[in-house]
Amino acid sequence: MATVADCYSPDYGVPPGWVLDERLKAQRLSQAEFARRCGRSAKLISEIVAGRAPIDSETALQCEKVLGVDADIWIGIESSYRLHLAREAEARFAIASVRWAKAFPVGELVKRGCFTRPTSDTDRVSKLLTFFRVGSVEAWKARYGSGQIAYRHSPSFKSKEHVLATWLWLGEKASEDQHCAKYDKGQFKEALRSIRALTREPVEKALPQAIKLSCEAGVALVLVRPLRGMAVSGAARWLSPRKAIIQLSARHKSDDHLWFTFFHEAAHILLHSKKAVFVDGTNGDDMETEAEANAWASDTLIPSRAWQRFIANPSFDEYSVCAFADEQRIAPGIVVGRLQHRELLPWRSKLNRLKRSLTWKGELLVSENLEP
Repeated sequence: MATVADCYSPDYGVPPGWVLDERLKAQRLSQAEFARRCGRSAKLISEIVAGRAPIDSETALQCEKVLGVDADIWIGIESSYRLHLAREAEARFAIASVRWAKAFPVGELVKRGCFTRPTSDTDRVSKLLTFFRVGSVEAWKARYGSGQIAYRHSPSFKSKEHVLATWLWLGEKASEDQHCAKYDKGQFKEALRSIRALTREPVEKALPQAIKLSCEAGVALVLVRPLRGMAVSGAARWLSPRKAIIQLSARHKSDDHLWFTFFHEAAHILLHSKKAVFVDGTNGDDMETEAEANAWASDTLIPSRAWQRFIANPSFDEYSVCAFADEQRIAPGIVVGRLQHRELLPWRSKLNRLKRSLTWKGELLVSENLEP
């Protein structure tokens, strides 16, 4: 065995191929000749010199015999270099993880009791991974990243990806407390007919009943306060083939918008793919599925024939709107909202007082004006 006077112990990472190449040049050996003496392929030696292949134990022993450099040194060079690369990767990962964590609304999550305030950047990353129930940032991207969610944005205000993913996950966590029956399409349609009549009630009374009826049909209904940085009114998706979820933000804080959003999301559950995630902003009816969901929600809340009869006499006052709402057994605010959407009433109409304003008290959504 060859002996050497000094040990190789640098405080930096040197690619083993560099050392091998220098040694070959010092002994005036070509890579091809060295490969023949070692009984290895010229391609392997070329890969080692280029840094694309490691020096393993067998190659280290052959280097020892041919070049007179102890095998332990070659293994040490290789080990030190790989450790150096791992430390560099870990440092890059730490920087990327901190940058990833800073994109989340951590302050709001702390206020909502999701976790305690982080004490450091590392603690922030750890708390977020635990909150999302994933083991790494890459796992989060695979599970919750925008590539996994097909969603639409408002043209004037785009929801931030990490904020939107957080809001969706808050809804999914909330749905875990709702023990739903196996999804039944017929029963869900029947539930929607009952929920339509509930629109006349204050939301604090109507929503618990709507949640109960939806759960009995296999659809979780959750309300999650919007987060800063998102422009989303509702979402619909399937958690499993047997359980769907409708998630509402009440972003516009009015009963007409809340109920239209609910029936819009219900349309996605009834009519569209179980593999898609429908997250709706305010960007109109530019997509076929969105236009279909809007049309279904509109016709369910106010049947087309009744609507056409109502607007045939374009003189809308409080009495006519309330009378029509009573006839249809829906909230009068829904009628006002439809008239405004169809540009038959101005948005600043005095009839806005027929809408119920909504507000959040903690995690509970309540009506501000109980009587129109």
